[in-house]
Amino acid sequence: MAIKIEMPKLSDTMEEGVIAKWNVKEGDKVSSGDVIAEVETDKATMEVEVFDEGTILKILAQEGDAIPLGGLMAVVGEEGEDISDILDGAAGGSEPEKADVEEEEKSDKKESAQKEEKKEEPSQTSSDNGRIKASPLARKMAEDKGIDLNQVEGSGPEGRIVKRDIEDYKPSAASAPSFASEEGQDIKISQMRKTIARRLSESKFTNPHFYETIDIDMENAMDARVRLNEISDVKISFNDIVVKACAVALRKHPYVNSSWMDDVIRQHGDVNVAVAVAIEEGLMTPVIKHADKKNLRQISSETRELAGLARDRKLQPEQMEGSTFTVSNLGMFGIEEFTAIINPPNVCILAVGAIRDVPVVKNGEVVPGKRMKVTLSSDHRVVDGAKAADFLSTLRELLENPLSMLL
Repeated sequence: MAIKIEMPKLSDTMEEGVIAKWNVKEGDKVSSGDVIAEVETDKATMEVEVFDEGTILKILAQEGDAIPLGGLMAVVGEEGEDISDILDGAAGGSEPEKADVEEEEKSDKKESAQKEEKKEEPSQTSSDNGRIKASPLARKMAEDKGIDLNQVEGSGPEGRIVKRDIEDYKPSAASAPSFASEEGQDIKISQMRKTIARRLSESKFTNPHFYETIDIDMENAMDARVRLNEISDVKISFNDIVVKACAVALRKHPYVNSSWMDDVIRQHGDVNVAVAVAIEEGLMTPVIKHADKKNLRQISSETRELAGLARDRKLQPEQMEGSTFTVSNLGMFGIEEFTAIINPPNVCILAVGAIRDVPVVKNGEVVPGKRMKVTLSSDHRVVDGAKAADFLSTLRELLENPLSMLL
């Protein structure tokens, strides 16, 4: 009996999957556990296995096609088996849609063709067999004023351009200097970009954001980083130090380490810090779980591994789930200060800027200093201004005295 291979739910937020690659073709024999396809979800590229033996009788989607959850991807069965009933059922929902798309494409092409035809209509000029009729005086005036006679409508006999036509000439938008248009392109929206758009829109327009910014003295943190990297086999970054400081501060301020659950505010027992990682397709947020209980070396090593997986689109769903707070750092791009949108179900996110060389006053004298601005975005339903400020105060104390985090 033929078996339908349908689009599985490969992440908690997945609504459809895109066929990234087929590993089989029609007629291939497959066994239970064989990976027949790779599917791009909203978070990662995942493998799809078959659970039965048989022959691939039909593949119903091409690479690059988006299939909704439960949508038919392929049919497996015995060689020569009649699967017309399955295919008829699949065609019932997809053909009209395909027809609509084709009709829309035809309409677009027709409209484009009509626009092209309009563009190619000859403009009306005062010319005869390519020779523009104009008086010598009008020609001289046009040359002096830089007027193209092709753009001037003549009012003299047989459309001849005369002096008053040049004097009354007003350049139209059409006669303004033009530049050759370069062809643009429409970029297909990836599953990840769709999810980013939906989730961040929901967050921005649902969660009442407010923002608080502080400036942190990073001289001690810079000195500590140098000394730590002298003895560590894993390079410690400033972001690792910020993640660790946030984790320690979150343990002291549980209302920041919370989620709004509509009927309750859930203060999480674990401190799991998500780290925003920019990749070509968008933004991913792998999670450093139990970050408050890990040392800087562990945080650095884990962050590097997860960031590498994110850039290769190999993160597993469980590596991106369970965050209780998020850190977004654009300091490496030279951004001094910015605000970030809360990453649900978190109620706060920290935007980290670059470390700047600034003049500071110490003991009554202006001396060189190192400063870094951080901005906390908070959901006002859970975190009030004073609580956010209290959290930032703890964070600043930790970063300005980084050795206290090692105790």
